[in-house]
Amino acid sequence: MVRIRLKRFGTQKRPFYRVVVMDARKPRDGKCIEEIGTYMPIEPKGKRVSIKLDRANYWISVGAQPSDTVAKLLKVQETQQDAE
Repeated sequence: MVRIRLKRFGTQKRPFYRVVVMDARKPRDGKCIEEIGTYMPIEPKGKRVSIKLDRANYWISVGAQPSDTVAKLLKVQETQQDAE
């Protein structure tokens, strides 16, 4: 099963995440199939989420399941693009 989920980078108390497509059986920071975006929770509201929606929609169309957090981030990214 393929999942769209977060992969953690950064230092202690300065998290930085990449939104990645990977096999659900792999560890959190393991090898991914494709990186499709970033999430920086410490940044100001407008710059936190950056996801390639076309790639995310492609992977969802072929059966990838987004994690709960990534599903929320996708909604945020869509509303940001609609506002622009």
